[in-house]
Amino acid sequence: MKALVLILLLSGYLMQESFAQKDIIHGQASLVGSYSPKNDLPIFFGARYIPELRINTSIDSVKNIDIVASANISSTVLFSDFNTGESNFNVNPYRVWIRYSSSQFELRLGLQKIDFGSAAILRPLQWFNQIDPRDPLQLTNGVYGIMGRYTFLNNANIRVWGLYGNEMARGFDVVPTNKSIPEFGGRIQNPVPKGELAISFHHRTATSTTIIHLNSFTKIPENRFGLDGKWDIGVGLWFEAVYVHKEKHIEDLTNQTLLNIGIDYTFPIGTGLNAVLEHMLIDFDEEGFAVNNAMQITAATVMYPLSFFDNITSVIYYDWRSNNTSFFLNYSHQLNKWTGYVMGYYNPESIQRGIQQNEFVNQFKGPGLRLMLVYNH
Repeated sequence: MKALVLILLLSGYLMQESFAQKDIIHGQASLVGSYSPKNDLPIFFGARYIPELRINTSIDSVKNIDIVASANISSTVLFSDFNTGESNFNVNPYRVWIRYSSSQFELRLGLQKIDFGSAAILRPLQWFNQIDPRDPLQLTNGVYGIMGRYTFLNNANIRVWGLYGNEMARGFDVVPTNKSIPEFGGRIQNPVPKGELAISFHHRTATSTTIIHLNSFTKIPENRFGLDGKWDIGVGLWFEAVYVHKEKHIEDLTNQTLLNIGIDYTFPIGTGLNAVLEHMLIDFDEEGFAVNNAMQITAATVMYPLSFFDNITSVIYYDWRSNNTSFFLNYSHQLNKWTGYVMGYYNPESIQRGIQQNEFVNQFKGPGLRLMLVYNH
């Protein structure tokens, strides 16, 4: 938190300088309502505002200092009638970071989004965020830390990071992080013919004290290793593979193995029909690299632009173990700074383990209809 205070103080100083840009205040406001008749509280209303301060300062022709500070202000209400319901109001920091950048180097400190990998829907390498492809706004919590990246002249790049003070579950985390112990890791990405390959590593200390049925440990050292690649050979092809090992025994959550393969292609139909298909294997096991308890999920997205301002997108998940299907259809219309969304969905009775869920997107069971209006300034 001290680093965030320093960033805010520095941003105040730069705002007074003559070389700071004038257009520094931005934001996104959204209203959403949905109806899901199969739920105990079927009616949902929510409002969110994300004000953002951006300051861009040029040191010379290639060196820059950028500061971003934003908050997530949200209010929600769920009810079945005017006598039965629940409400919630939250104000949290969303992004607060300072960045130094040059033509080949970047160093960023603060509450930030760290994202990488080749997959588009089911993402084993989604280690530091909760992006859900069904969320039109692609909102996700950030992480507190420092991240540096250097890009070589052949477009290879290396990045390293250190994190501290983070405890929320991220991506496919099965146990939370011990926020009092630093995390660290890195990634090397290199071009290959018609594509790129990358290796990633991250070390954190987890805790199982909040999970009732597991052995209770406050400190569980965990190492995760990732390998991914992507190629464009007329169609897009990619894979992501992740292995996670915890150094203390917590039953079948001691080891995780995740493997994703995917393909995408834009069919020459009308304005272009883009289709993405992915298949992922997920295993949680006491033994390393085992597939004794493997589950498999297939996911697909289809996007068709009706016009420059109108799009239709669908997202489908299929769980091969439970034979459950999740379906999401979204129509969007954009006009100047406003965007409207009409969404229909169907979710199974039970939450599918391994499919992205986050606090920004309410995934109700059964069928439902959702309307959203978004204003960006």
